[in-house]
Amino acid sequence: MTKQERAELLQNLLLNMATDGDADGSEYQQLRQEMLRDQRTRELLPRFVVTSRDLGQFWSFIKYKFSTYQERREYIWEQFRPLIDSLEGVRTASAPPDADIDSALAQYDAEHVFVAWQKALARRFDDPDGAITSARTLLESVCKHILDEAGVVYNDKMDLPKLYHLTAEQLNMAPSQHEEKIFKQILGGCKSVVEGLGALRNKLSDAHGKGKQGVKPAERHAALAVNLAGSMAAFFVSSWKERQAGAE
Repeated sequence: MTKQERAELLQNLLLNMATDGDADGSEYQQLRQEMLRDQRTRELLPRFVVTSRDLGQFWSFIKYKFSTYQERREYIWEQFRPLIDSLEGVRTASAPPDADIDSALAQYDAEHVFVAWQKALARRFDDPDGAITSARTLLESVCKHILDEAGVVYNDKMDLPKLYHLTAEQLNMAPSQHEEKIFKQILGGCKSVVEGLGALRNKLSDAHGKGKQGVKPAERHAALAVNLAGSMAAFFVSSWKERQAGAE
């Protein structure tokens, strides 16, 4: 049985469980363990699979999250889509902006960059904390890949704004590299977006411990972070590929 077939079987087991059908608990546990042992599938596995050690735990989650069978089906399909699409090699997403970003990142020869994007997408609504962290990880990964390919030395512990500054210089995107007011304004805006993503993660996400009054991120915060990070990552990749093509 292929990985894709195992992923689809796992999805179907959960669909059956969520709609009062027959589901084999031991088969679920075996498939779950197989998926968790494989790095590629583990990173794209729905959060509720990671946290549900058996079907009883999954049922306790899904029965309160949605009251109708149709809502449960649509939710499970949506959460499994990044994993199954990745195993199929299909680069699709649920919204037009996502599809544009998919196209740009799928063409970049760095598999875990695309995995980071798919992981951020999958966590937007089910795990806002994790989605914000994944959004920043995506940008950091893209910056590091571009710097590696450009032969630029950097400290692996650099924060995102510093990585962005080095990357922007390689892409001729630093505001200081342009005289035209409009270009400086646009590129300054890009810098602000990156700095804002870093600040959002530090303020809201699971990157730092929270006190009693800690702010819990909402779905809209996660959607904002993921969409901004995806758009910026796609812009970086497209700009880098264009510069490489021009240098040939």
